[in-house]
Amino acid sequence: MEVTSEKESVLSLRLLDKLGKRLVEEGLITNEQLQTASQEKKSRRQHLGEVLLELKFMTSEELNQFIARHLGIPHVDLNDYSIDPKVVALFDEATARKYKMIPLFQIEDTVTIAMADPVDVFAIDQIKSIAKLKIEPVVASEEAISRTIDSLFGSKEHLQGLVREIEADEKQPLVDLGKPEALELTEDGLGGPTVKVVTAILDQAVKEEASDIHIEPEKDKLRVRFRVDGFLYDISSFPEHYAQPIVSRIKILAKLDIGEKRKPQDGKIHLNISGRKIDLRISTYPVVHGEKVAIRILDLTKAQVKLEDLGFSLETLEKYKELLCVPNGIILVTGPTGSGKTTTLYATLNFINTGGKHIITIEDPVEYQLNNLSQGQVDPKAGMTFANALRSILRQDPDIIMVGEIRDHETAELAIHAALTGHLVFSTLHTNDAPGAIVRLLDTGVEPYLLSSSLRGVLAQRLVRKVCVKCSEVYIPDTGILSNFNLTQKAGLELRRGKGCLACRMSGYKGRTGLLELLVPNEEISELINTKAPTNRLKEAALKSGMKSMHEEGIRKALEGITTFEEMQRVIEDEKKDHTGDRVDPPSSNMG
Repeated sequence: MEVTSEKESVLSLRLLDKLGKRLVEEGLITNEQLQTASQEKKSRRQHLGEVLLELKFMTSEELNQFIARHLGIPHVDLNDYSIDPKVVALFDEATARKYKMIPLFQIEDTVTIAMADPVDVFAIDQIKSIAKLKIEPVVASEEAISRTIDSLFGSKEHLQGLVREIEADEKQPLVDLGKPEALELTEDGLGGPTVKVVTAILDQAVKEEASDIHIEPEKDKLRVRFRVDGFLYDISSFPEHYAQPIVSRIKILAKLDIGEKRKPQDGKIHLNISGRKIDLRISTYPVVHGEKVAIRILDLTKAQVKLEDLGFSLETLEKYKELLCVPNGIILVTGPTGSGKTTTLYATLNFINTGGKHIITIEDPVEYQLNNLSQGQVDPKAGMTFANALRSILRQDPDIIMVGEIRDHETAELAIHAALTGHLVFSTLHTNDAPGAIVRLLDTGVEPYLLSSSLRGVLAQRLVRKVCVKCSEVYIPDTGILSNFNLTQKAGLELRRGKGCLACRMSGYKGRTGLLELLVPNEEISELINTKAPTNRLKEAALKSGMKSMHEEGIRKALEGITTFEEMQRVIEDEKKDHTGDRVDPPSSNMG
């Protein structure tokens, strides 16, 4: 019975046994290759199609297109195909792999299924029984289907499959590499399964372009999550007894104290994953059920980022580049945590790092190492604070200084002093917009006349997700979302959004871009700084002087199909509302 099913599952390959001459006639193989494959077919007891693939006389894509033509079944390229996540939910991974199929979409009571063997009657009957719907098969290559299954069902199934494999192998139990008796274990010894699990987690995170990994022990499991494009996704969960071995393995790699489980620790790991140099920043934190680990992933191949890649409008980019040519002063990059400030600073340093300037940085921490720069890192235990480091930097004859963040009055005062004494200084602040950065510095106690004399510009930014180009589609926007941005529906107005596909994890978004607003002080703004004017007054003056707000930039990007208004609404606070912590003019009273 098993043999019969196997024969049925390769019906299209058996069909090739009768169509070999057609392959030659169409120029897909030579007559000599057909003769060789026919001889091998007899000795191997395989079908012609299988032999042609194994001998690499044809690719599976060529083979499937040939079958599709002669069977009258459509051939699809899954790489560019948008797949309906609701239809995917009809099946589990085991079914997809067993029958080498991927559900694509549903129209009424019929589901279109991409199959490696679209005339496998037995498989189609089983799929129909599971879905309880009619099945319309199309053909796709087996390799493409396998890759798609990996992407669709993702790392969760891969990692959980690894767990099942390890737990089924009693010869290689998972052990805590942090225990004294396990310290000498190698990857070939009892530590192998632990090493394998941690390696799989790291490999998968890099493959999915995650920025962070969260390993979180809970009462009855160990939870693993990846942050991708700013969002945390559940990736897998492990039995609770995996928690300590996995954490210990990571601590060993990061050269942390594996015996210390009551205090937070920080470390780093340098790895080469899939040919890419990766830095991992490790942070452990004691929690109720063990130790939580947060891992920041830094892809060193992305260190040479360019300003043009950040999302600037042409007008704002030109103004910013002009600012970078000034000989002295302070330029601030501002935004909340995770808004891409550090990336912007590195792109800025790459732009001005032409070899004729002495550039020194003090960072917390140094995320990417750049050529021809002197980069330093804060170390509070050694007295290396931003302020203390800045004092020392001024004695190093710098032309350009980058201070990772201004956190207090002392650092702010020193940075402005450096700017006033002939240095070009870059730094960051945590504020919601460009005018808010001015108010924040004044609130630290900086003298207004010093700030107005030294400030050359403030660049504020946010990150928004971009519409996935793989599944981008045109749609007519809802009038409600447009009204939130003071826009009305016009005839012919069409926007773009992502339908959801494998490339974007069915989210409709892939990658992020910046919304940037650049405030360049003019005489009016300098006077407002001197009088400690509130944020709303500074913003009015900045907009009047030509500043394009992040709000305007977001609308432009949504209208151009780069992002969506829904994403804009999620990321940017309504500008009509006062930002928390920003000083504004009190409302006037008409009470008589």
